[in-house]
Amino acid sequence: MNSFTIAHLSDLHCGGAYFVPDLMERAIADINALDPDIVVCSGDLTTFGFKEEYAQAKRYLDRLDCEAFVVVPGNHDSRNVGYVHFEELFGGRNSVLRRNGVTVVAVDSTEPDLDHGQIGRGRYGWIEAEFAEPADLRVFVLHHHLLPVPGTGRERNIVYDAGDAIECLQRAGVNLVLCGHKHVPYAWRLENLFVVNTGTVSSLRLRGKTRACYNVVETNGTHVDVWRCYPFHGRERIIQFDLDTLEYEKYTGKIEREVTTRQ
Repeated sequence: MNSFTIAHLSDLHCGGAYFVPDLMERAIADINALDPDIVVCSGDLTTFGFKEEYAQAKRYLDRLDCEAFVVVPGNHDSRNVGYVHFEELFGGRNSVLRRNGVTVVAVDSTEPDLDHGQIGRGRYGWIEAEFAEPADLRVFVLHHHLLPVPGTGRERNIVYDAGDAIECLQRAGVNLVLCGHKHVPYAWRLENLFVVNTGTVSSLRLRGKTRACYNVVETNGTHVDVWRCYPFHGRERIIQFDLDTLEYEKYTGKIEREVTTRQ
C-alpha cells in the first residue's frame, strides 16, 4: 500500500450550547488542506437528534472536499427518533467503503434514547464477510468505546458486547478501530488490533485538560502514524505502528514503547 490518509472527526454536537462554530470552521479548512483519501465521522453530529441540528451538521460536513466519506450516528443522534433524520441526510447507518486497498466497515452502535450501545452478535457474520476480501488495511468504525478510556468514568461507556465484538474483529483481521463518544482521545494496542478514539472536534464539553481535536491517520507502506490535531493549535503524534511486525510507539507525554513481532 502506498501513502494513504484518513481524517477522523467526531462529536460535533451541533445545536448544543457548547458548540463552537470557529472550531468546526478551522477543522474543515485544515482537513481540506490535508486532502485526505477518506473522511470518517464517528457520530454525535447533533446534541438532541433534532432535524435542524442534523441540517446544520450536514451543511458543515458537505464542505469537506472528499469523495469518500464514512459517517455513523452516535447516542445523541439517536435521541428523539433522530436516526430517521440521519438516514434521510446521510443514508444507511451501517456501511462498507473500499478504496485503494483500504476497507472501512462502519456500524451503528447506538440504541434509541439510550447512552449505551452494542454491536450485536447478529452482525458479526456480516462484519467478518465484508472484511474477508483482500485489503492492505482493514478499519472498523463505531461511535462507542470498545475499551474503557481513562478519565471517562465507569466502564459502562463501552459497548455491552465488547468482548465478543473484539473477538469478531480479530477473526476478521481488522488492523484499526476508530471511535469517539466520551470526548477523551486515547490509543491502545490489543494483541494485533489498534484502537484509537478521538475527542470532540467542535464542542467545549471537555473533561479535565483535554482540548477540542480530531485525528489524522497516515500510512506509508506498512507504517502507520496517527496524529491528534487541534484546531488553531497544531498537532502531535499519539501512536505509530507497523502493520506487519506490530511494533509500535505510543506517545503520552513520554514515549511508551513495546516491540513485538507476529508469531
